[in-house]
Amino acid sequence: MTRLLLLEGNTADKRARARDLGVRNSSEIYALAIAAHFPAFELDVLNGADPGEAIPQGRTWADYDGFVITGSSLHAYDTDFAVTNQIALVAQAAEHGLPIFGSCWGLQIAAVAAGGEVGLSPRGREVGFARKIALNAQGRAHPMFAGKQAVFDAPCIHYDEVVRLPENATLLASNNHSGVQAAVIPLGRSEVWAVQYHPEFDLGQIVQLYTLYESDMVAQGFFADAADLVAYRTKLAALAADGSRTDLAWQLGVDEDLTDEKVRRAEIISWIEACVLKRT
Repeated sequence: MTRLLLLEGNTADKRARARDLGVRNSSEIYALAIAAHFPAFELDVLNGADPGEAIPQGRTWADYDGFVITGSSLHAYDTDFAVTNQIALVAQAAEHGLPIFGSCWGLQIAAVAAGGEVGLSPRGREVGFARKIALNAQGRAHPMFAGKQAVFDAPCIHYDEVVRLPENATLLASNNHSGVQAAVIPLGRSEVWAVQYHPEFDLGQIVQLYTLYESDMVAQGFFADAADLVAYRTKLAALAADGSRTDLAWQLGVDEDLTDEKVRRAEIISWIEACVLKRT
């Protein structure tokens, strides 16, 4: 049986608030995405931001075939326990030789664990869709992107970004917002395949983000006013419910990069096929 350990990036209070608002937590989003393509996998969750949390009882690192770092609202450059403990857990997973995949927060704390640097993006928040992510020569040749075009869009939400990769890391993709949109980071006895965006998100999750951060989205100039946001969100929700709505896809400026589940999650699928299943 293939078993993965998902590192939930958010604190207990953030997870509770999300539940109260009907928003899925980061590990729940990942669990749904992985189960859609690998339903036989067993998935355990480690709440790495919580004091006293540990690998589920009765398990050890040797029981897992891979380690997934989910998203978080924390900042990788902070020094409180919720952050430093997760960085330490990534290092432990790497020392045990586990294949590691991370998105957004996952890229950032893997970079810090390996000696890189994370900071606030000078371009502000990238949210909704990261546009025109372009693979470089190394990215086009890397198996993580076997299911992607050379330039693509992807779901995203982040304020922070990797401002300096570790010396031994390989940059794979960038866009106009963030110079590091994907990288491979050697760490310990393993390496981390990581992206700044969220291939695990579906369109429904973007709708939830626009609901959760409604006031921010207007205040930061993404929408002219609340009515503008609601109109956009309504169209996006309709497309999430019916991916065949080519009229809505055209109006929203999205294509199969975002509407086709296999294409949108291609990086996760490729990592599992290339790193996890070949290991078991």
